[in-house]
Amino acid sequence: MTTPLLSINNLSISFYSNKIEKEIIHDISFHLNTNEILGIVGESGSGKSVSSLAILGLLPKNVSKITTGSIVFDDLDLTKIPIKTFQKIRGNEIAMIFQEPMSSLNPSMTCGKQVQEILLQHTELSKNEAKAETLALFEKVKLPDPNRVFGAYPHEISGGQKQRVMIAMAIACKPKILIADEPTTALDVTVQKEIILLLKQLQAEENMSIIFISHDLSLVSEISDRILVMYQGKIVEQGLVQQVFKNPEHIYTKALINSKPSLNVRLKRLPTIKDFMNETTDRSIVSSEDRKAYHDNIYSKAPLLEVINLEKTYISKSGWFSKPDIFKAVNKVSFKLYEGETLGLVGESGCGKSTLANAILLLDEATSGSILYKGIDITKLSKKEVRTLRKDIQIIFQDPYASLNPRIPVGKAIMEPMKVHGIGKSEKERKEMVLDLLLKVGLDDTFFNRYPHEFSGGQRQRIGIARAISLDPKLIICDESVSALDISVQAQVLNLLNDLKANFGFTYIFISHDLAVVKYMSDQLIVMNQGDIEEMDDADVIYTNAKKDYTKKLIHAIPKGL
Repeated sequence: MTTPLLSINNLSISFYSNKIEKEIIHDISFHLNTNEILGIVGESGSGKSVSSLAILGLLPKNVSKITTGSIVFDDLDLTKIPIKTFQKIRGNEIAMIFQEPMSSLNPSMTCGKQVQEILLQHTELSKNEAKAETLALFEKVKLPDPNRVFGAYPHEISGGQKQRVMIAMAIACKPKILIADEPTTALDVTVQKEIILLLKQLQAEENMSIIFISHDLSLVSEISDRILVMYQGKIVEQGLVQQVFKNPEHIYTKALINSKPSLNVRLKRLPTIKDFMNETTDRSIVSSEDRKAYHDNIYSKAPLLEVINLEKTYISKSGWFSKPDIFKAVNKVSFKLYEGETLGLVGESGCGKSTLANAILLLDEATSGSILYKGIDITKLSKKEVRTLRKDIQIIFQDPYASLNPRIPVGKAIMEPMKVHGIGKSEKERKEMVLDLLLKVGLDDTFFNRYPHEFSGGQRQRIGIARAISLDPKLIICDESVSALDISVQAQVLNLLNDLKANFGFTYIFISHDLAVVKYMSDQLIVMNQGDIEEMDDADVIYTNAKKDYTKKLIHAIPKGL
């Protein structure tokens, strides 16, 4: 039997707060072989990222420590080596791709300089040789126009390109181990697929080993040789991909597999991890007859919103005498939206989804075309009329933390727009209404005086939903509102949105790059590509019988597991 490249033995990690010690990683053991891809899967808080940071010696100082166990790499116990030895290993022999490339890349340095810096630090290359090697790395990770990216700052390139720069940086010194921590979260399905294929190709070419961390078991199964499943700081299951995915033994693994919306059947409610743990899953489905009866009812009425030949053009000038660049973000888009309907809007980044949503919300003025809300063209309203309209059309943002004021308790953040729009006769009445809203979105009255940083991602998203529905809107735009959530939390939020729609008659425009989620939520579906509507039909029809190659490519890119 060959010796593993990396061996984690009986590892326990504790964190400290106000002199109180809390163990969060409980006696875990696993190994990584040479030339192997090991997938680590589990939800936020399961211990995936903390375990990987321990391997790199990056646990936060003074608030955490390894209490027991060893991390053995190349016969060295990484828990016992001095910092200077670790600095030679980190980035050189063990490298990491972080979850959020925008916050991992230095915004004040060009992409090329950041990769070049790694090479100058760890190799004997001259500055010119390091530049040539960086350009070669950019070609290797399939970045379009490597010379342009070399001189570009992180904000000037797309999310997928930023992730490729991070991969180039990580593989620059030909490490033996590459740790990829959620490297495809919030990326389009097609870009996600490209990154997965790229990592597999690089692993084969360089004979390196990869630890691939994700909360998405289907995604992990597409790239890994072996999988280990973490839950509450423990490893609950590990084995070959085929074995874990096809015949899961632990109930948590079964829950992870089943919490994701199916492309084949539409369940009335998505099962959550809690449902599986309590054995209370409801497997009843929405029949095609039920769906048809609902559609016959909502489509027999006049549309709530009608978008006619909408265009949004951006004009940029790079110099005094140069010709202006004209970019059509939305090109002659027309569709109807009916009360009680969920209209899905999908497409890759830059296809015009969010620009279209901003035009409907009147946050960005359309270049031409009409937007009729209840038969009135809202593009021609006065400022006072627009202010009144804002009560009727609300948005739930992708990042609820960024959309909440960190200095205002969440109760007051929800009350603020109510006060602006004259909902409730007094502060006392508004507070009672907010407490009731918190209950409706699955929170309780203890949340009222707490601040945004005190909540998990799923809880913050519920607060964002509570704030959106506090004005009793007719139309809610959900812009990538579940894309960064764990699969089980995502299931809870999607169930909540459907419950609210059933109870209050809300109408949704549901924007996402996750096609499985959009199919589950949507009645009609619009596929956008480079500002145009590529395809528009019933969501089930598009998924079973897509007409356009672009749509087929998107569907083909969905991680489906084995």
